[in-house]
Amino acid sequence: MLRRITALGLGLVLLAGCGNESASETPGGPGDSPSTAAVAITQADAEAAFDGLGELGDAWKHKDCAKIAYLTTWAEAALGESLCDAARNGRPAPGFTAYTDPEFYLPDSEGGSGDAPWFAVLARKPKPAYFVFVRSEGRWRLGAGPIPVVGDAPAIEGEVRAAEADPGIALRARLVPTRHVAFLTDAAGVSGVRFASGDPMRDLLRDLVRAPSSASPDRVETDVRLEGPSRAIALPDGAALVFHALRVVYTQRPGSGRSSLVHPRWSAADLRAFTGRSAPGAVTGSDLVVLATRVAKDNELTTVGLRRTLAGITSGASG
Repeated sequence: MLRRITALGLGLVLLAGCGNESASETPGGPGDSPSTAAVAITQADAEAAFDGLGELGDAWKHKDCAKIAYLTTWAEAALGESLCDAARNGRPAPGFTAYTDPEFYLPDSEGGSGDAPWFAVLARKPKPAYFVFVRSEGRWRLGAGPIPVVGDAPAIEGEVRAAEADPGIALRARLVPTRHVAFLTDAAGVSGVRFASGDPMRDLLRDLVRAPSSASPDRVETDVRLEGPSRAIALPDGAALVFHALRVVYTQRPGSGRSSLVHPRWSAADLRAFTGRSAPGAVTGSDLVVLATRVAKDNELTTVGLRRTLAGITSGASG
């Protein structure tokens, strides 16, 4: 079962700046591995983890990369590793905001799939956003968040189940990340995966489709990869709310007969902070897209929350 608990709380939370933009899976963050022993999640645990985000905010303020790694896992650890180094090289560190009025969604250990224990938070002020905390190496770490709500947050009233407790819901939830990859790598639409008009995933697909022509005469290749495991809450109507992450990769090379880029996708300041050079030749950059997606009983997908962040840039083409 999942316990829905509301409480007042305060989190000082990083809002990483938005970045610019074959399904393979990128490993989860450090220590993000299945737990061998059940861990009961209490209200006190959840409130302490959420209120403890101020410590993460302080680590970002002081560019303490080791502390950031200690306090994060999954998507936030992947971002912290590259963004903290870039901040030390002159790129502005992520900004922060204070979130309050949280609702805690706490899965019981028997409702999980054997993955590391986790819980979700919906903080309603100043603007609604989700957070996911994961138990890793004996402590609660921030796995993903904030994930700003972009639509209507689904109602979760009273006791509800973890998605894994229902085989049908669990299967639909597990397929959500790969269905996103299918959609984003299928400009012709033959995969059958659809999103409604106005859904942010359609905007992301347009960006991927237009990337090669918008950079001409440079050459651009794109890729979309899974970033770590997904985690899901069952909803009362047979749907599920799935928390997951994608890495969108752009590789940009100079056009034929050229040694430098004509229309670099990233600013000179970002290139310098991540690569040490303001005008490199071939470069590979990636955005991390952290999502909260509702999958209905009929498999319809709707984006509920989304945050897209520049996750890193390296010199040369990706392998």
